[in-house]
Amino acid sequence: MTELPSRRLLLVHAHPDDESINNGATMAAYAARGAHVTLVTCTLGERGEVIPPDLAHLSGPALGEYRLGELTAAMRELGVEDFRLLGGPGRYRDSGMMGLADNDDPDCFWQADVDEAAALLLEVIREVRPQALVTYDENGGYGHPDHIQAHRVAMRAVELAAEAGCPVDKVYWNRVPRTVGEEAFARLADALPGLPFGKAGVLDDVPGVVDDERITTVVDGTAYAGAKAAAMAAHATQITVSGDYFVLSNELAQPVFATEYYELVRGARDGAPETDLFAGIEDAR
Repeated sequence: MTELPSRRLLLVHAHPDDESINNGATMAAYAARGAHVTLVTCTLGERGEVIPPDLAHLSGPALGEYRLGELTAAMRELGVEDFRLLGGPGRYRDSGMMGLADNDDPDCFWQADVDEAAALLLEVIREVRPQALVTYDENGGYGHPDHIQAHRVAMRAVELAAEAGCPVDKVYWNRVPRTVGEEAFARLADALPGLPFGKAGVLDDVPGVVDDERITTVVDGTAYAGAKAAAMAAHATQITVSGDYFVLSNELAQPVFATEYYELVRGARDGAPETDLFAGIEDAR
């Protein structure tokens, strides 16, 4: 049996592109330092809105297949070799935005049985034995049904893993501290005249914004800002990147955060704030 690396990080995301936007710098940093980074994506994002006009014909399974290619390219930029679709490609479909008829599709992730999906994730946990897991908060960061479901599945899988004797030491939720977001959007307002984007978004567009005191962990990924931007750009159906800023299909500019922030929700905190997702885990040193 191949010996596992001393540091093992698992990230659970809803669609291709979520990982690069939220955790691209973190993933690149840990991969470069020799950690085993595993990404589990729960859907192929078959109902995403396509930005480039020459790709606008893509929808449904064809879009999902294309986005899997984008995910593969993004992981190459981040140096991550272990990336998987929950239950295999196409097991769970994109659920669309909250409140749409797409949410009622019996094959969509929103309709998935949480215990069944969590059992599939438990298989990954049993294999990889991650000490740290990253996912969304109970609102999925911004209320998308697939993000909420990814949170539920990830947290349930953590419970099942503890019962199965392969506990995850630390669980984190993606966050952005409010003051950091405010400062970044102020810089964006100054930079906007020189960008190819017509209008700036607002801080409320950013998933996971919380008051600063809730931030427990800060990962400085500035050395990997270029890798993060390249990974985001690889998701060309969903993201347009220009320098330190990007837009989604709503064409509202947002900052690219090279330093990434987390809230520890399970496990012992080590430091104020921590600067390492593995802080305090003895066998991860």
